[in-house]
Order: sequence, then structure tokens, then C-alpha cells
Amino acid sequence: MDPMTNEREHIRRILQRYAAVRYAYGDIHNETVFDEENARYLVVSQGRMGKKRVHGCLLHVEIIDGKIWIQRDGTEDGIADELVEAGIPKSRIVLGFWDPEARKLGDFAAA
Repeated sequence: MDPMTNEREHIRRILQRYAAVRYAYGDIHNETVFDEENARYLVVSQGRMGKKRVHGCLLHVEIIDGKIWIQRDGTEDGIADELVEAGIPKSRIVLGFWDPEARKLGDFAAA
């Protein structure tokens, strides 16, 4: 099996788990948006909290040049370690939401 196929499955599985989490307040739900052709994977939150409209991106992951870029991670603990636990090496995971200079000092790929 192509390693990227396996990694895409891990990404989808992890994001689907976060999409299933329900908010304690308001009428807000999460949904996944998977663009397989362009290797983009998102969890979007939307709904209402009282009279306020809620809409935003909880998670955004892309595969760019063979590396997994976490562009947005609004989870409490972060998904990078979950990807590592799934067998994806830290050298292939980029924390895209970090400043490029800070990425050079971290344990994950710089770019």
C-alpha cells in the first residue's frame, strides 16, 4: 500500500473523531470537508450560540510536497502527536500555524 494512502486514512480517521464531538453550549456542530483531489482535510464548526452565528475552521490539514501540513489546529491538545502515534514520523509533519523561524526550533519538520 502507498504510504500516502495510509496517511490519508489516518488523517481522515482523526478528523472524523473530532467532527463527532458535540459542543456543550449552543446549537453548534462540526462537519468534515475532505478534498481528496487536492489533499485538503478540514473540520468546520457551524451553528448558533443564542442569537450569535458561529462558523469557523477547527482543523485544517493539507498534504504538500509529501509532507503533512497542519495549517490550523483549534483542538485542546493538538493533533500532531496523534499523527505520530498513528506512525507518521515527526519529520513529515509541519506545524504550518507556527512562525517559520519557530518551526526550525521544534521537534517537527520546518517545512
